Formats: sequence, C-alpha cells, structure tokens
Amino acid sequence: MKNRRNQIEEFINENGAVSFSLLKTAFPTVSEMTLRNDLKALDEMRLIVRVHGGAKSVDRIIGTDDLLNKRFCRNVEKKRCIAEKAANLIYPSTSIFLDSGSTVTELARKFPDEPHLVFTSGIHCAIELAKLSKVQIFMPGGKINPSSMSISGSDSCEKIREMNYDIAFLGTTGYMKTTGFNCGALEESSLKRAVISRAETTVLLMDSSKVEISNTFSFANVQDIDILISDDELDPQIAEYFRNNNIKVL
Repeated sequence: MKNRRNQIEEFINENGAVSFSLLKTAFPTVSEMTLRNDLKALDEMRLIVRVHGGAKSVDRIIGTDDLLNKRFCRNVEKKRCIAEKAANLIYPSTSIFLDSGSTVTELARKFPDEPHLVFTSGIHCAIELAKLSKVQIFMPGGKINPSSMSISGSDSCEKIREMNYDIAFLGTTGYMKTTGFNCGALEESSLKRAVISRAETTVLLMDSSKVEISNTFSFANVQDIDILISDDELDPQIAEYFRNNNIKVL
C-alpha cells in the first residue's frame, strides 16, 4: 500500500494536476474505490491536495499558478504535436497574439520566419520569436508573473483592447465541462478574456491531460473558442462535445 501511494504521490507531483480519469488510466490495476481512499489518505497527510475531479500537487496549490519550468518537462511530445498542428494555421502578413505557457512557447519555437505582427504576453515566447528576422514582436506593459514568466495586469489588458488580432493562440491550465477553460491566476484570466474579445479567430492549445482539471479562475466557455488543438489522446466524447458546440477540433 505504501509503495502504491508513493507512486500516486509522485505521479501527481510530476504532472502538477491530474484528473481522476487520468489516475485510473495510470493505475489500471487499482480499483476506483482504492484510488479514492489513497487520495483521501494522501490529502490528510498533506502530501497532495484533493480537488473536484482529481488532485493537485502541493506546489501547484501554494503558487498562484504552476511554475513554467516544471510545465516545460511535462507531456513534451504532446505539446510538440499540438504546436506543429498550430503552426499550420499561421499565414504571412497576419496579426497574431501568442499567450504565455509551455505549449504556446513550443509554437513560438516552430514559428515561421515570415512577415507577421506578433503580440505576446509570454517572455519565453518573445525570446524564441526574437531569433527570427521577419517577425515584428510587441509585448504589453504590466506586471511580471515570475511563476509563469508572463506579463499581465490592468495595463496589459488595456493595451490588448486597443488592438485587433487575426488569430490568437491561447493556453489553458484546465478544462471542466461545467465551468469551462480555466487557469490559476486572476490577472492571467483577465488578460485571456481581453484577447478573446479582440480576436477574429481564437485557437485554444490544450493537451488531453488538462481535461477534468479545475482551477480557480475561468476565462472562457465553449462559445468563446473557434478552434481547439489537442493530441491524439483526447477523449472522443469530449472532442465530439466540442464539435457539437461549433468548435473545430484538430
């Protein structure tokens, strides 16, 4: 029992946040009741934190949002797959917004060196784009969030609302069918909503592990998203739900 609970704790800490369905997949020989008892025990020992639909690492709860350098190490192949699909949506001479986050940073690494106006709140995104010669890069003013290496705040939102974007690529920390797409920081959720209000096409980049993950701040529901890009492990029923709500799923 102790070894199994150690493995569950390690799995949650590696991923930051996991849904109960993902835990069941990761531990297929463990019954659902046993898994729930293990989560309860680990929560009581303050080794993890149980949340609606799953569990989170203690580090994720303490911080305002997950540390970006940790997220870079998770689900790397899924993020690369998503970034490659997203790069196919980029055409020359367009105005583009790139969110912060590890998956969007993967997209910045694959960004074509073509004439674009690119606005980004992600410091790592800006660094990757600065390697290109034909892309013009703009960043909004505001406060730096050291955990996500992003810029946000009222100044950022005000500047974002002064502009129009042909296409916006946003990341998300979690998705719940009841509450929509969410993240762990109020200022970042406000920035994402500001971007959606000014984008002609909103593209959400979300790997399959984010489904059934709940965070404090919701920034969009299915009606706000035009295209969702995920990996091959996205639950077919969730994908069909998105399509039924007029979201193109790639």
